[in-house]
Amino acid sequence: MKPRNVLVLPGWENSGPRHWQSLWEQRHGYRRVEQHDWLKPLRGDWVARLEDMVLDCDEPAVLVAHSLGCILVAAWAAHSRHTHHVKAALLVAPGDVEQPAIRDQIPTWSPIALQRLPFASVLLASRNDPYCAFDRARGFAQAWGAQFMDYGDCGHINADSGLASWPEGHVLLQDLMKD
Repeated sequence: MKPRNVLVLPGWENSGPRHWQSLWEQRHGYRRVEQHDWLKPLRGDWVARLEDMVLDCDEPAVLVAHSLGCILVAAWAAHSRHTHHVKAALLVAPGDVEQPAIRDQIPTWSPIALQRLPFASVLLASRNDPYCAFDRARGFAQAWGAQFMDYGDCGHINADSGLASWPEGHVLLQDLMKD
């Protein structure tokens, strides 16, 4: 699979330079789905941008989503006529945008799309993620038809989790790319 067809979907406020998503882009040549506004994300705009990027791939894409990026994958898949252009998705630490504090800040993201994803997916969740309760993440995996993986106590599975380039996560991605 060509690296340009691996699309990185950061969450709200983007992924910084020490985030495993950024490190994977640098090391492997994956492409970030750049959004028009990382601080005030609008679901419709983010979905449209993902649609453009998926259609720009020259083979089925693999999506690498973190936090709000996971919710984006579900929203996009619920409405796109081009889901057959995606081979698989790695969904890491979904952000629960229906929590009152988050919903008030980014209101266009509720309700969360809970339809089954029409492509293979793996969802990793941490037991102490401040942005999504563990059981809620398990519920997302079940609704989306994703394989669920318990990642222990790893916070939001981001740069603050001390993962560096997160080689274990990259092995999971490579497995999805092969299937």
